Amino acid sequence: MQVKKIIILYLLLGCFALDIRAAVTPVDSLKQQVAGLSLSTFDVDATPPVGSHLTYDPMVNSWDLGLRAKGFVLLGAGKPIVVCSVDWIGISNDSQDEFKKAIANAAGTTPDHVAVHAIHQHDAPTSDFGAEKILLAAGINPRSFEGAFSRELIRRLDIAVKNSLAQAQPITHLGLGAARVYNVSSNRRIIGADGLVKASRTSATKDSAIRAEPEGLIDPMVSLISFWNKDKPVAVLSYYATHPQSYYRTGVANPDFPGIARFMRQLAVPEALHIHFNGAGGNITAGKYNDGAKINRMILAQRLADGMKRAWDSTKKEPISAAQVHWAIAPISIPLKADVGTMEQKMRTETPVFLANNMSKLVLLHRQQAGKKIDLTCLTLGNARILHLPGEPFIEYQLAAKAYRKDLFVAVAGYGDYGPGYICNEEGYKQGGYEAGQASAANPEIEKVLMNAIHKLLKN
Repeated sequence: MQVKKIIILYLLLGCFALDIRAAVTPVDSLKQQVAGLSLSTFDVDATPPVGSHLTYDPMVNSWDLGLRAKGFVLLGAGKPIVVCSVDWIGISNDSQDEFKKAIANAAGTTPDHVAVHAIHQHDAPTSDFGAEKILLAAGINPRSFEGAFSRELIRRLDIAVKNSLAQAQPITHLGLGAARVYNVSSNRRIIGADGLVKASRTSATKDSAIRAEPEGLIDPMVSLISFWNKDKPVAVLSYYATHPQSYYRTGVANPDFPGIARFMRQLAVPEALHIHFNGAGGNITAGKYNDGAKINRMILAQRLADGMKRAWDSTKKEPISAAQVHWAIAPISIPLKADVGTMEQKMRTETPVFLANNMSKLVLLHRQQAGKKIDLTCLTLGNARILHLPGEPFIEYQLAAKAYRKDLFVAVAGYGDYGPGYICNEEGYKQGGYEAGQASAANPEIEKVLMNAIHKLLKN
């Protein structure tokens, strides 16, 4: 009889223990199970429904390849770190806050340990809940800033990030590789003898004389950083600086040539999730090599994929531990032009395209008046540094970051918080041109502010 009581008590305690274990959250469970570094990945459909507004046009259809939101959660080195790349033109201001807050909650971390970037394809949505709020309050149709699908994507990311944690894999090695990309990028700004911009080489340049101008200042390298579980690749991150357009304003949501190149590499190395980031491509386009002919989308994709393949083939692996991982944050305020506040009046008379390009600058002004800043961040991975920048920074910032730490493997992701628009260097503002005008919220003091933050982040 006594033995039977003991057995019953044992079974009850066993059931109670099972109940306790079932109540543990996925993040707590991972902390208990994972020793050292681990990484999970997520990949979400970011294609809005037909009838919604893309950045510049109503969406009439989707393409064979839809838009994606891809990213990773890095665990085991303090707070979880999350980095996400979205096939959208930009995510700004209040929307950045909401994306980061939801992703952080899902990953069991804080918003300042989340980076959200766009690749900047033009047949794609934009998001700024602050702009939506201002326009609605003024009785103006928010069009591209209407936020229903942004909120739906946030919901999808919340679920995907949470679900990914249970599939986290140990990370034992880091892979680093780089290669030159041929005949894709060119500097968009053609400078005359007087030192001023005389022509702009847009993404699709029809004028053969402008296409014939020299390639100009670019960063021709595509950089690859890969996470490995022993001999198995888990995620491959690629970084390349250029405006990612071949042809656009079609009303058909598509990831353009970087999305095709990413897909080609995904097919070639299917074990790992491939996540692409646009670098400091504010003054870089494919305009020298693209007249807008539709066939060029595939040609540009093949050239970028070729560079990615050669970077992959040249990849060298090295062991990585939690002690070699660090996340650094440098909050900045953008020094703004005096005329940013005039958007308050202009929004009632300007075109929807103008509003799509400029409303976020007014939101940025209001946010900074309320004391809010933009976080620049840097992920240290052994001898690699991944620098996360806001807006559409000029290529000079990327090249300066690499030159500052020639001893390290530096990769740069631009198009974080899209609120500032173009971020020229000081010389770029003197040269004039589209990027230095209404398209930029910042004034020339931004170079000193941004470079100080970059040096701070890369110092260690």
